[in-house]
Amino acid sequence: MTTNLSLSTASGSAPKPPGHSPRARWHLGVNAVVVVWLALFAAVGSAHHFLPHAFWLLVHALLLGAVTNAIVIWSGHFAASVLRLPEANRGAPAALRLVCLNLGAVGVIGGMLFERWYVVLVGGCLVAAAVTAHAVWLVRLMRRALPGRFSMTVRYYVAASALLPVGAAFGVVMARGDLAGDLPERLRVAHETINLFGWVGLTVAGTLITLWPTMLRTRVADGAERAGRAVLPVLLTGLGAAVVGTLFCPPPLAAPGVVVHAAGLVVAGRPWLREARAKAPRSFAAWSVAAGCGWLAGSLAVLAGILLTTTSWITVGARIPLLTAPLAAGWIAQVLLGALSFLVPVVLGGGPAAVRAATASLERAWPARLAITNAALLLCVLPVPSTVRVACSVLLLVMLLFFLVLLVLTVVRGLRDRRGAATPGVPAPAPAEPPARPHRVLGGVALGLAVVMLAVAGGGAADVRSLPVVERSADTNADGDAVKATGRTTTVTVTIRSMRFSPSSVDVPAGDRLVITLNNTGTDTHDLLLETGARTDRISPGQKDTLDVGVVGRDLDGWCSVVGHRQMGMVFAVNVTGADTGADTDTDSDADSGTDGSGTTHDHSGAGTAQEATGDSAADAFDPMAEPAVGFTARDARLPSATGGSGRGVIKKTLTVREATREVAPGVRQKLWTFDGTAPGPVLRGRVGDTFEITLVNDGSIGHSVDFHAGSLAPNGPMRTIKPGESLTYRFTATRSGIWMYHCSTMPMSLHIANGMFGAVIIDPPGLPEVDREYVLVQSEFYLGKQGGTADAAKVNAKDYDMVAFNGCANQYDHDPLTAEAGERVRIWVLAAGPNVSSAFHVVGGQFDTVFREGAYDVKRGGSQSGGAQVLDLAPASGGFVELSFPEAGDYPFVTHAMSDAERGAHGVFQVR
Repeated sequence: MTTNLSLSTASGSAPKPPGHSPRARWHLGVNAVVVVWLALFAAVGSAHHFLPHAFWLLVHALLLGAVTNAIVIWSGHFAASVLRLPEANRGAPAALRLVCLNLGAVGVIGGMLFERWYVVLVGGCLVAAAVTAHAVWLVRLMRRALPGRFSMTVRYYVAASALLPVGAAFGVVMARGDLAGDLPERLRVAHETINLFGWVGLTVAGTLITLWPTMLRTRVADGAERAGRAVLPVLLTGLGAAVVGTLFCPPPLAAPGVVVHAAGLVVAGRPWLREARAKAPRSFAAWSVAAGCGWLAGSLAVLAGILLTTTSWITVGARIPLLTAPLAAGWIAQVLLGALSFLVPVVLGGGPAAVRAATASLERAWPARLAITNAALLLCVLPVPSTVRVACSVLLLVMLLFFLVLLVLTVVRGLRDRRGAATPGVPAPAPAEPPARPHRVLGGVALGLAVVMLAVAGGGAADVRSLPVVERSADTNADGDAVKATGRTTTVTVTIRSMRFSPSSVDVPAGDRLVITLNNTGTDTHDLLLETGARTDRISPGQKDTLDVGVVGRDLDGWCSVVGHRQMGMVFAVNVTGADTGADTDTDSDADSGTDGSGTTHDHSGAGTAQEATGDSAADAFDPMAEPAVGFTARDARLPSATGGSGRGVIKKTLTVREATREVAPGVRQKLWTFDGTAPGPVLRGRVGDTFEITLVNDGSIGHSVDFHAGSLAPNGPMRTIKPGESLTYRFTATRSGIWMYHCSTMPMSLHIANGMFGAVIIDPPGLPEVDREYVLVQSEFYLGKQGGTADAAKVNAKDYDMVAFNGCANQYDHDPLTAEAGERVRIWVLAAGPNVSSAFHVVGGQFDTVFREGAYDVKRGGSQSGGAQVLDLAPASGGFVELSFPEAGDYPFVTHAMSDAERGAHGVFQVR
């Protein structure tokens, strides 16, 4: 194969580069589109916390945008080259196909972002039409050309192009929603299988037959073309079996198709290995492609394992996202960047010296970049702390931005040198740097790994722990004297079951070395932290870790450091036996008081006291009479109208868990765990019969979940806790009306709700009349922790709350009142979110002529009775609405008529004009 990707003979020698011919200008222009999509991908990665559907957008900006454009552009170039028709891949038809493709991609992405399915449909049709036209053009090109040695490459491109419209159709159907049972998961797996392994995978496999030896500067291996020709039917058969199994069979019956496809790739890759043995990779391009193929092999093995180990497609759907980063970033992105780093200098042309100079520019510091990319990506897919994963994700983003900067600078420099070469007296381009020597390559790899290690160390240091620890040696007795080591080791296994350590205490002879094996059989992430500072890693369900405590000379307390878990009873004790405590006659009283003889109190209950846990509590700053800052605006309590007609629609929403510091009263700030950055979370509204499709994305630092009371379904799957960086989809159909609570159900549930993880779903009763104004108020109480900190877990456990609020901020509607006109009908939906306190909603000066509570009318306007109501009384997690008309202008306070709670912040005003 040749450096300009046209083939001459089996030798693979290179003819002249294309230089800055019209073909070069064409490629520079159309590949700018690829760069724009890569830049968009980088921008989304930087701002994903603020974007809806951020994870979906990241994947599709890369795969639908950058990769699909690159495939259409370069498969056309390769096809024209191997068929010896180099001018065939340019002109108005090719440009029109690219315009159609990009309009379709923008339509698909825009339609998903703004939840307009018809836009997604139009966009999907445009994408399918563009790729179908590309396939038709490839077939016509083959008919025009004479038979060639590598014409089978074009058959790969035709097969890939024929598969993409099928995958796009599955995607459009999924975007429509309203799918029952496990059909969404089946369609998603089929969609990803076709698009990744068909559209992208077949294109890559066909291209590497000739591109790989060209990157290595070696001959195409004997038999490569025969292997490529023989393998294509095998790859298609495997894909077909996998997709059919996915759509119509249980997961284990889809696995053989994946295995067959993987086996076909192994056969196709054998010549590539021979070529690499003949001439080892020495460039970023070659090593990046090789690393990408390694990620593909690992991902296929894991995918087959996932399919073989479960009979539930819902379970498969929950596990498949684990492969997104390895496939998208590890395989596809690395192959794309490697190919661009090789092809762009060839397209720029200008002679051998200019090509070498451009290549050297793009490969600057490539060993370090390659090491950083793959090491960081490996850590991202391993069960590491979320802060480490964030640090590694930042490194990956920086590596992409670095490549884009190099690419732009290389192109600009190449064009400038080309213009300079045509001007007399302008010096020629500087000679390229010599190829990196082995010791420089190893040094670059070492540098890259060192950068990743620093990121890991920084991320680990930033990992949030729920309680501070004063380190203290374990080998001292109660008087602080070192105990004599016995030379023996006591080894114990501690098992985590639910929210308990079993056993919860161990007896250890004084002077023995203690080694603890921690086995997590629970459903959440846990660790074990001792008062000495010794701790295990945070381990996921099913994992184990070993803690070497060292020589033990005194009793030790331990607990799980995940926030709130200690208060839930996850405490552990090491009891030393046979020790000479050296205590005096006060020992008995020390034992009775719970001290260790040194004046340190140990609370083995795990509950603690509110005073102990709060420290500098934000409660000290809470003044119910305080005024907010000038320009204060309260949360908008107006309720949007329900969308659609009479129900049976599909309501899609992405809820992103975010940690956000908010002012919850004038001068009082708390670090809240939120849905979409607000507490309460967004209000959702629909009608009986509507289907809700909620995507939960965890961008927090600990595990979270969501439980929608508005849906009736088994909690095992959709309500499970997901780790930071993970997501799940929760689907339910609203079958009963009312205002329903949703909240995080991760233990301790009380703390997660108290710290902001709750919201409301309103399902309109059939025939609900229109009113002039409609508001929603969610009451909750605050257990204030430190200023700027999270809720006080001990206070939550003791039900010792400091403040009560409507819609997340105390007294906010005193300072920015709700409004109405005299005589207007006003409906007020109220939810008591708790977690522990009831509500008695009352409007001072008003009377309710309609009361709807927990799915039924207590009082209804126009009924046979002329009665009314003064209070909507609600237990925690219950809700309803009231309606009234204000008789005249004035200010009408609204409160919870538990008056102490009203005086703690559950107070507001209706300003009636």
